Amino acid sequence: MLRTFPTRGALVRPRRTAADVAVFLGAAAALWLIVRLAHGAATAWTPATAPSTVSTDPAELPYYAGRSLLRMFVALVLSVGFTFVYATAAARLRRTEKILLPALDILQSVPVLGFVSVTITGFIALFPGSQLGLECASIFAIFTSQAWNMTFAFHHSLVSQPRDLDEASRLMRLSRWQRFWRVDVPSGMIPLVWNGMMSFGGGWFFLTASEALSVNNQQFALPGIGSYVAAASEAGDLGKVLLAVGAMVVLVVGVNVLFWRPLTAWSERFRIENSEAAEAPRSLVLDLLRRSRIPALLGRVLGKLIFPLDRALAVFGLAEYPLRFSPARRRAADIVFSVVVLGLIGYGAVRAVLFIGETTGYGEIGHVLWLGLITFARVVTLVVVGTLVWVPVGVWIGMNPRVSRLAQPVVQVLASFPANFLFPLITAVLVATGISLDWGGILLMSLGAQWYILFNVIAGASAIPHDLREAAANLRLPRALWWRRLVLPSIFPSYVTGGITAAGGAWNASIVAEIVSYNGVTLTATGLGAYIADATGSGDSGRILLGVAVMSLYVVGLNRLFWRRLYRLAERRFSLS
Repeated sequence: MLRTFPTRGALVRPRRTAADVAVFLGAAAALWLIVRLAHGAATAWTPATAPSTVSTDPAELPYYAGRSLLRMFVALVLSVGFTFVYATAAARLRRTEKILLPALDILQSVPVLGFVSVTITGFIALFPGSQLGLECASIFAIFTSQAWNMTFAFHHSLVSQPRDLDEASRLMRLSRWQRFWRVDVPSGMIPLVWNGMMSFGGGWFFLTASEALSVNNQQFALPGIGSYVAAASEAGDLGKVLLAVGAMVVLVVGVNVLFWRPLTAWSERFRIENSEAAEAPRSLVLDLLRRSRIPALLGRVLGKLIFPLDRALAVFGLAEYPLRFSPARRRAADIVFSVVVLGLIGYGAVRAVLFIGETTGYGEIGHVLWLGLITFARVVTLVVVGTLVWVPVGVWIGMNPRVSRLAQPVVQVLASFPANFLFPLITAVLVATGISLDWGGILLMSLGAQWYILFNVIAGASAIPHDLREAAANLRLPRALWWRRLVLPSIFPSYVTGGITAAGGAWNASIVAEIVSYNGVTLTATGLGAYIADATGSGDSGRILLGVAVMSLYVVGLNRLFWRRLYRLAERRFSLS
């Protein structure tokens, strides 16, 4: 007789494997480290007795590296939450889009030190007598260096979503909550992961500015590898700077192997195309997790919460256009909304202008505009050179699976490495050679901003559907035609996103690139970044506000006149939908 039930081997419960043990021990070790490092963030602390520097004892370096890494991941979690809420509201709500996108341009243009100078006093007052207030200020500063790039990328994935996915979600009567987690997040996962990795690298870049704080003529230092580099650089101890660089390399490689590489390999499951890649990226850590039963057990436990959450959050309504609406009511609501928003903007602008007139005087405005024009020239030079260099490299990496498998980890490590850790070495070279920082500042700015272009181009090139690549290969397109008809139109939306964030990152990087110091020698370039850094250090609120306002004016003006037009062109003509 044929047996219609499973064989004895299928009913035997498998034994615990080495993968289960490795995953359990890894999770336990990570949890212990988080608790151990978080405990040090709540120690007693007062501004009057706060240390202005940290010890440069090499034995403290592992602990400092752990504290910095914990701040980076907390800021990353906050950035992901902000990205989901802000980008979705900007893409799905008609009225708020007109406010949120310009506001995002302004937020991206405000330098990290501008946020720190405004928020640090509030965070310290929020947690009196505890170092947690300064920790929150540092995490918020790192958050401001991560969130905007991720928000731009996720918003672009929402507005350029394939039309068949949009129609399917409406035909299936998905709620807004269901559509977000089942359609929006999966379709935007690949650009979100790649830009999250780039934003994480941006957070490393501003680690020194967020851990060694100089505000209102007061110096605050948190235990961290960024403040360690600042202290060693100020003392002129090149050996300890190199030791911190070595520790940073180990830290960046470890984060890439244990976190970003598995995440990029896992995100490939969300690729939307008709044919499969010849070689998919792999990760030993991801393979280990897939062999273990622990993720599946957690999935079964947490999976029971999906249906209750869907039912509870169905109150937000369906992801559907209204079948009927009153044009008069919509017009009246638009008028009220516009009047309220314009009133608030006008009130804020008047107060800011009066404050600048009372503190710095209106004669300072022309000087700051001139400084902004000089920094603007550096930013344009950086973006043009970065485009010419990194677009071909990004296409080469993204469209060749074998090259991608070898080059992506290297690119990830280089992009994640905080280039400003090398500033003391470059500053020593500039001092020895007598090269002006007016020219050297372009190089320092590019070390932190060029990777945005490269990463977005790699993501765009790797997202080109394989059926289009195969069609181009079968048609034997000439190289020039292949670039003009396939590659450039396909990567254009990703490049625009990278260009916007690279320009914004360059403006932000000017804060730390136009004024550098080593062994008591300070080099200052003529530019808006140095102006804001000097005003923040001296606590001059009027100059800080004026510098930030002028920087926002340049960034928003460039985005409105140039980048946004390219953004709309990418949505209209070059989206793969």
